[in-house]
Order: sequence, then structure tokens, then C-alpha cells
Amino acid sequence: MRRLAPVLALGALLLTALPAHAAEDPAHRDGYGTKAPYAPRQNPRTYQRPPAGFVPVFTENVSRHGSRAAGDSEDGDLVLALWERAEATGQLTSRGKEFRPVVRALQGAMAKTGYGDLSGRGRQEMADTARRLRRRLPALFAGIAARGEKIDVVGSGQQRAVDSATAFTDALAGAEPALRPLIGPVRTDKDLLYFHKAAGGAAYRDYVENDQRLKDTLRGITDGPRTRKAAHGVLRGLFKEPFVATIGDQVSAARAVYELYAIAPAMSEESPDGEGWRMERFVSRPDAAWFGYVSDAEDFYEKGPGFAGSDITYAMADVLLDDFFRQAEAKRAGTSDLGAELRFSHAEEIIPLAALMGLPGSTRPAEPGRAYTYADNPWRGADVSPLGANIQWDVFAKGDRYLVRMLYNEKETAFKPDCRPAAEGSRFYDLDELERCFGRR
Repeated sequence: MRRLAPVLALGALLLTALPAHAAEDPAHRDGYGTKAPYAPRQNPRTYQRPPAGFVPVFTENVSRHGSRAAGDSEDGDLVLALWERAEATGQLTSRGKEFRPVVRALQGAMAKTGYGDLSGRGRQEMADTARRLRRRLPALFAGIAARGEKIDVVGSGQQRAVDSATAFTDALAGAEPALRPLIGPVRTDKDLLYFHKAAGGAAYRDYVENDQRLKDTLRGITDGPRTRKAAHGVLRGLFKEPFVATIGDQVSAARAVYELYAIAPAMSEESPDGEGWRMERFVSRPDAAWFGYVSDAEDFYEKGPGFAGSDITYAMADVLLDDFFRQAEAKRAGTSDLGAELRFSHAEEIIPLAALMGLPGSTRPAEPGRAYTYADNPWRGADVSPLGANIQWDVFAKGDRYLVRMLYNEKETAFKPDCRPAAEGSRFYDLDELERCFGRR
């Protein structure tokens, strides 16, 4: 994650305390931002039944890759260099003395996994999600096997997405062995599933790199007094005050500690006892929550709803929404031999798609000059795009009428308010109606 520099002051926020193993408790996930490990958001026993006579004929999804190692060793290298300087001059706190062995072991585990690559927890997340998919739609997958329909699998080309696809489809085939010969190899489509780095993302990349309003807003958040206070608190937990005073960029140093804290749950299976790294020892609950907010603010402005009056962060996701419609429409038209379309991607695609579709939590941009805060905006990275996040459309048919149900992180989710459900309170929508309310006609 880019280190953000300092300008606007931010008002105080109500912060949620983060307990140990917070990633397992949905009430305390915000501190991990988009690095929060995955958990399904609804009990499957509470799903609505399709209207009478409708049977499942197709399913499609897009999934973020599962939990992974950090992208590189930069954060660990930075904090270990500070630790060694402090140790040499007797400037470690009692807690700080415990820090180095944990960080070295965590870095070793990530290096062994492969920086940026899927962790054991990530593979398990993908496998479990696939098995729940099959249990939700047993008639569909039995029908796919009986009819010999194909299951298309497509990824961004990044290794963690490819590995996520493999873990997912292996588990699906394990649960329904007759599907194995019908599951295609993972093919790559960067324009569809890595669009922020493809040709269609050129204007977006220019915004991220050069937009002065974006730079000023993020500087204001990262250089506000609350951020500097949190940074001092993080460092003071590890190092004595005279040493902390010598650190020139305290925010960057503290964020490096926070990033290790945030990635640790994703690497829980690689910990020495398989129970986790207990990084919460080294970051106080309020400070972790604040840096979770800082991370969310960056993602909100760079990938999510962003500034009111601008769609630069999410307009490019139209290529992915268009593919959802195209696949469902082909099934209705009888021109598709697919039973399922499975896509594997990244937060840079899930977050813009959620904003484009107006999914819960992604409906409210920030007014220019008034920074996004938890107090006045529902957007939370841990809800919008945790590791393993997914958006799924299930298609049901009765004669020539086709209905679509959407699941967002496995929770039945209404389409945007402009779209009328098949019946009041229903989570099923006529495909014709979705075409109308999304302007496909």
C-alpha cells in the first residue's frame, strides 16, 4: 500500500475496539479493512425459495482471491531495522522485546508461501465457498452433470487468482465428481478481471497518479492529529520515548507495524501453532481501528464511491457488469452451453463493481471538501471487499421467464432501488427488469 503523506484535519470518529481474533468477530472487522478474512454473511437456512415452478439453470460469480501473504517484505524490513537500532541502544519496551521474533517468523512464513500468494487460509476460504455454492444449488449442479454443460473458469492472470480458481474448482469437483471433466482450465482475461491495469483503466490510473484533489484529501487524513497520535501510540508500545522521537516519519513506521497486524489473520494457518500470530499484542485496539479507517479512506477514494459527481473510480467496472448480463442473456437465448461462469479477480475489481451496481455500503460518495469518515458514511472495506469477497447471480427459469437472485458475500441482496423485484419483498428479479433498470435496453 502506498505511503500517504500529510494536509486537511479530520474530526474525531467513534472507534470500535478490536479484540484478539477480531477477524473472527463480524462486529470488529473494520480494523483489518480489505485484508479482513472471509466469512459468509447469511445463514443458508434463511434464503428465500424461488417462486413456484422456477428451477435453477445457471450461476455466475466474480470472486476476489482468498487470504494471502503480504505483497512484499517492505513493512517487515522497515520495522525490523527500527527494532535493531532500538535494541542496540537499549530503547525497547518489554513488549517491544517480544516483537522481533514474531515478525521474523511471520516474514519467514510469507516468504515460504510466496509474497502476494494465496495462504492456507485463502485456499480453505475458496474451497469452503465452493462447497456452499454446490449445497445451495444441488439441482443445478446435478443438471449440469446430467446435461454435460460446461463450467467456464476465468481469472485475472495473477497467481493468487489462478490458485483461488483452482482451489475453488477442485472443491466443487470433489463435492460433485461428475463435474470434473466439465470444468475448463483457468483462462486469463485481463480486460475483464484486471481492468484497473488494462487499456480500459488508463483514465483511472491518471486519476490515482495525478489528481490533486485526491492527493490533498488523503494527505489531510494521514497527517491529521488523530493519525499522528495513533502513530505515536503504536511506536511507543514497542520503543521507549527517546527513540520514538528520533523516527523522522512516524506515520509511515506505524503503518508498517499496522500492515503486519492486518495481514496476520490471513496467515493464521502458517503460524507456529496454527492458531494465529497474536499481533494484537503490539497494536492497541483504538490505534488499530484508526489505521483501519485510514486504509479504508484510501480504498474509498481510489477504488470505491470516491468524490460526488465523479465516476472515475468505478465506471471502468462496466466491462464486468456487462459480462454478467451477457452470460445470463445467452442462457435465456439458448446460445450458451455453460452451466456456470466462475471468475476470480481482486479488490481493485470488486470494489468498483460494488459502487457501479450500488451494492449496500457503496452508494454514498463523499462531498468534495468534506472527508469520508465512518461517522457519516457506511462504506467499510471489511464488508465491501474482504479477502474472498464475491458477487453471485443465480438464474432460475420457468418456461420463457427468467429470474435472477443476487448474493453478495453469500447474502441475498436487493438490486438497486430502481429495479423492481418479482414480488414485494422478493430477492428474485426478472431478467427483463434488470435490463431495464441498468439501461441495457
